[in-house]
Amino acid sequence: MLVFAASDKGGTGRSVTSANLAYHRALAGDDVCYLDFDFGSPTAAAVFDVPDARRAAEDRGLHSYLTGEVGEPARIDVWAETEHPVLRNRPPGSGSLVLMPGDVSGGEFATTDETLRRCVDLLLRLNGEFDIIVVDLSAGRSYAVDMALEATSQRELRGVLARWLVFHRWTRQHVGAAASLVYGKRGIVAGGVARGHDEEALRNVIRFVRAAVPDPESALWSQVSATQSAWMRACDRDLKQMSSTLGIGYTQVLGSVPLEPVLQWREQLITDEDVLDSQIANRETWEALSELANRLTDDKYWEQP
Repeated sequence: MLVFAASDKGGTGRSVTSANLAYHRALAGDDVCYLDFDFGSPTAAAVFDVPDARRAAEDRGLHSYLTGEVGEPARIDVWAETEHPVLRNRPPGSGSLVLMPGDVSGGEFATTDETLRRCVDLLLRLNGEFDIIVVDLSAGRSYAVDMALEATSQRELRGVLARWLVFHRWTRQHVGAAASLVYGKRGIVAGGVARGHDEEALRNVIRFVRAAVPDPESALWSQVSATQSAWMRACDRDLKQMSSTLGIGYTQVLGSVPLEPVLQWREQLITDEDVLDSQIANRETWEALSELANRLTDDKYWEQP
């Protein structure tokens, strides 16, 4: 299965959340491959704490492969090559976790017949090797998003299950931007239809993920004043109404990840050690990521509302 991760803006938690989802699926026994298609600003190597990925991506990243400069992109075995002390101890029963990094000095580029052919060929081969392929796309209406829509419209990939996650933070600006990215004049749906996708089918495989969502009811905000608490609750209600009006309300949301200091400050994979031993991360975050990872393949969360 292909999982495309998109966002209209940077700073939505798209890459770090997607990496954590890949990690959770690998922990559950799936073979997972993570493609860093954020051509302008690849960050997955840092999230997975794999310094060798940066060196490999100097001349063998996905940008170099897709533009025909190399015959095969770099492949990094995260379990074997990470410098994260917990990840180096691969849990029994876990699946493979492979990173294909983006070029450090890459950049956005338009889709040509040659890059499209290479993209389709890569996705087909990986789909035969892995259970889940996470494709982290550049933010906004990018060439990377265009390439994903073009590739999945090709005959060879029509039988491959593909799902889209659109990330946004819980603010007015981000909610509006996420809705526009998907449903706007030049959004994902319109762009997909222009490339031959069936509109209803495409809409059915898009879900939204809210990252860094503050919960006014949580203990984190228990010390704020009564006035601040009332204001936060009013903002939360307004955002729920706004998202519903724009078509990205509750039925279109696959999951939410709470405001988490570790993700805010370090943008890293959250392990059970971070929650249980060092206790630097919150259990609610671990559970939210685990639940979100499970829902990627649970069809009941992808049924037409």
